[in-house]
Amino acid sequence: MRLFVSVDFPEAFTDAIAEVQEQLADASGVRLTDPTQTHVTLKFLGDVPESAPDGEVDLDATIDAIEAGVADADVGPFDATVAGLGAFPSREYISVLWLGIDDGTAELTELHEGIEKRAVELGFEPEEHAFTPHATIARMDHAGGKEHAQSVLEEYSPEIGTFRVESVTLTESQLRDDGPVYETVESFEC
Repeated sequence: MRLFVSVDFPEAFTDAIAEVQEQLADASGVRLTDPTQTHVTLKFLGDVPESAPDGEVDLDATIDAIEAGVADADVGPFDATVAGLGAFPSREYISVLWLGIDDGTAELTELHEGIEKRAVELGFEPEEHAFTPHATIARMDHAGGKEHAQSVLEEYSPEIGTFRVESVTLTESQLRDDGPVYETVESFEC
């Protein structure tokens, strides 16, 4: 199972996210994500077997680690505001375009740190980059539409809205030719 841990955006944000993506739709090389699947990834875990020999990482051990990490964070339910656009690794060299988080950044970071600590203790690889709460809305496959994307980043500052974060989700990502399909494996209350 290919797994990640996230905070999922509410369905009510789908149309607003799609409107932001429309600004990028004409940029050559830009591949838009499914706006119904928008989320903040707290930890990408990769392939995890449903069962494994004793002492090895499997789904049950992973669920226990995430539950402990969420408990360690001890943030309780909180509000998160989705606003602004950004790019990784930079606006000059764009591979990912994302929506930012205003309010709720501290709590999302606490959740990430709690889950990261427990996941690494279990045997998952540590993150190589500093955590920046964001939601990917597009990827650039080539630089053909770079100038258009840079223009959108410069001129457009969307405000999607505020939502209540009450849980963290362990999600299975099944890769298909027409894009990933996500299925919730487990949810953990904040």
